[in-house]
Amino acid sequence: MAMSLRRAALALGLLAAAWPAAQAQSGDVARGRGLFESRCGGCHSLDDDRVGPALGTVAGRVAGKKADFAYSAALAAATHVWTPEKLQAWLTDPETLVPGQAMGYRLSEAADRRDVVAFLQSLATGQPAR
Repeated sequence: MAMSLRRAALALGLLAAAWPAAQAQSGDVARGRGLFESRCGGCHSLDDDRVGPALGTVAGRVAGKKADFAYSAALAAATHVWTPEKLQAWLTDPETLVPGQAMGYRLSEAADRRDVVAFLQSLATGQPAR
């Protein structure tokens, strides 16, 4: 009985410790929408290509393969899928992820990257912005 209580207490402690990290990784979808509009909207839209490709369906898409968009040779040759981790890496430093790519912009704040990625992911999963 005492061992079961200790295990239960340990499990609860681990869950409590992991909760803030899980919340932090999930990002704020509504804030991400605002950041997307203010920081990314000059070159990207959700539905139409601009200087950059439309990003409404970027989450889960293979990089550099959206039809009817003229990607740089480097990005057109990419083979990765835009997972949350790849989107984070891209927004941190596009040149590190895909050397020779053409995007000269990055989000310097980790919270901003996390929230923009949460917003883009929400579009793929159909979650509304809160």
